[in-house]
Amino acid sequence: MSISIALACERYDRTEALRDGRVTPAGVDLTYLPQQVEETFFRMARFREFDAAEMSLSSYVVGLTRDAPFIALPVFPSRMFRHSGIYVSTASGIGEPIALAGRRVGVAEYQLTANVWIRGLLADEYAVPVESVTYVTGGLHAPGRTEKVRLDLPPDVRVEPLGPGRTLAGALATGEIDALYSPRTPECFARGDRGVRRLFEPARPVEEDYYRRTGIFPIMHVVVLRRDVYERDRWLARSLYDAFEQARTLCMEGIEETAAARYMLPWLHEEVARTRALLGDDYWPYGLEPNRHVLRTFLDYAYAQGLVARRLEPEELFAPETLESPIV
Repeated sequence: MSISIALACERYDRTEALRDGRVTPAGVDLTYLPQQVEETFFRMARFREFDAAEMSLSSYVVGLTRDAPFIALPVFPSRMFRHSGIYVSTASGIGEPIALAGRRVGVAEYQLTANVWIRGLLADEYAVPVESVTYVTGGLHAPGRTEKVRLDLPPDVRVEPLGPGRTLAGALATGEIDALYSPRTPECFARGDRGVRRLFEPARPVEEDYYRRTGIFPIMHVVVLRRDVYERDRWLARSLYDAFEQARTLCMEGIEETAAARYMLPWLHEEVARTRALLGDDYWPYGLEPNRHVLRTFLDYAYAQGLVARRLEPEELFAPETLESPIV
C-alpha cells in the first residue's frame, strides 16, 4: 500500500520525470503540484499546505533555529550565480561595488536566499559590509510585500519599508532607491529602461571567475518535508531523496541529445560542454558531501547577517536517513 504525498514544486527539467511519472518514489503515490516558487514558499511557510515542497534555503535555515515544522532533503532544485542580480540606478553614479556603501538598496525581503548570497559575496569579494547599506523592502512589481518569516536582526542592520503603493522596480527606475538586489529581473531593466543597468555587465565572466576561485555554485532552494509527515513515516525521506536523484540523473543523461533539440537553444550542446569544462561533469550534485563547502559558506553568511543566532553545521539541515547510503 502506497502513501499519498502532495509535493509542491516548480517545473524543472531535473524534476520532470517525477511530474510525468517516469520516476516513482518507492512506496509513494505522488501528486506533483507545479506552481511558481513564490506561491509555494508562501503557502508552505504560512499554512503548511503540502506534505513536501520546494523551499527557500534561507527561509528554511531561519526557521530551523526556531523549531520550524519542516525537515529538508539534500535536494537542490534551484541554483544560480547572483552577480547578475545586482541592479543600479544610473542616477546613483554607482560604477563599482564599493560605491554601494552608504546607499539605499531595494530587496523584496531581507532574508531571501539570493540576497544572502549577494550580501555575502559583496562583503567577501568587494569590501561592502552588510551593515553599510540601508535595505528597503517591498514588492518588486506589486506593492505590499512583507517578510515571510519573522526576523530579529542586529541593531546595526537597517531595514525599512518602501512607501505605500510603491514598487521596487518603480523606485529603481525613478532613482528613489540607488540599487536593487533581486533574483527576478525587474521589468524596468527587461524593457530597456536607460536609467537602470546591471552592476556587473556582462556578469558571466565575473561569475565564472568567482567559481574558479571559490568553488561555489550557489544553492537557492531545498526540498522539505513537513515534520509531522516525516516523523510518522521516516522512510519517506530516503524514498523521496532517491527519486529526486533518479530524476536528476535522467535529466543529465538527456541534456546532450543532438538528434532532436529537446530545448529551444540551438547551441545547447556547446553550452553544456562549456559548463562542464568549468564546473565539472556532475555540475548540479545533490547530497551533503559534494555541497558541504557551499552550504557551510551560506550558513556562515546567514549567521554574519543576523538571520540566525548561531552558526549551524550542514549536517543539521537534513534528515539523517539521507546522509548515508547502505553498504553493499
